[in-house]
Amino acid sequence: MKLIVAVDEQWGIGCNGKLLVTIPADMQHFKEKTKGKVVVMGRGTFESLPGPKPLQGRINIVLTKNIKIHWESVTLCHSLLQLFSCLSLYNSEDIFVIGGESVYRQCLPYCSEAYITKISNRHHADTCFPNLDKLPEWQCVEESSVQSYKDSTYRFTTYKNLEQRDWRIKKLMNNME
Repeated sequence: MKLIVAVDEQWGIGCNGKLLVTIPADMQHFKEKTKGKVVVMGRGTFESLPGPKPLQGRINIVLTKNIKIHWESVTLCHSLLQLFSCLSLYNSEDIFVIGGESVYRQCLPYCSEAYITKISNRHHADTCFPNLDKLPEWQCVEESSVQSYKDSTYRFTTYKNLEQRDWRIKKLMNNME
């Protein structure tokens, strides 16, 4: 399982249910990484999508505690255990966690890689991603050159989790016993 996110200098990711900044190259990067894959998101992230409609060309899975929600073409999971059971049907390399803050925090220990777009500006953010540079189990293994768009500079980075937990349901069930 992997994750993908854009962060500012303070590791902020959003404000009032919206991205902090929209950079076309970052949107293209997201699309290239997740097209044809499984995307896992929280209810708020799904509701922030245009429509809100599922992302085309992807299997959309929404983690939410709200059991009254029903959306077409979306798989709903109401617990982390249910999510991992659902994800066991897919190749772990094809699964991307795409937000929001709560889903990132819950799934982070189970992810093997993180694709982080680092935006050099600071923005007012009410949601943040954990600073991977301060977590010893995460190591930055790749950085692109600095690019710019309007008044923002950014770079694409890849982090590896050196202590990834196994999320697959059999292992998770054994750990719970």
